[in-house]
Amino acid sequence: MTLQEIKDILEAEVLVGGNKDLKAEPSSACGSDLLSDVLAFSKERSLLLTGLTNPQVIRTAEMSDLIGIVFVRGKRPDSATLDLAGVKKIPILAPRLPMYEACGRLYRSGIRGCSEVK
Repeated sequence: MTLQEIKDILEAEVLVGGNKDLKAEPSSACGSDLLSDVLAFSKERSLLLTGLTNPQVIRTAEMSDLIGIVFVRGKRPDSATLDLAGVKKIPILAPRLPMYEACGRLYRSGIRGCSEVK
């Protein structure tokens, strides 16, 4: 499933990324507001769902080789965070859904959780 399809499932706005970026296919997804958990448990090429909107999220995504970030609950990062995501070429989606519902929609649509990927 592509990020474009995920965008549609979550009814999300694209904050960073173009059509080419949205063709990427995540291997899995994880939801967390603890960056230490993201570093410890996420898998390469995963999609992160989070309510954190600071630049450390972008740096964590880069270090963990994540394919994109979904800022849940209608949250919007500041311009510095969005600029950093653009420089690092990390697509950013922003649905109004809470994390639980966003994760549920993705899981129901066939996106595996990080614990299911080896």
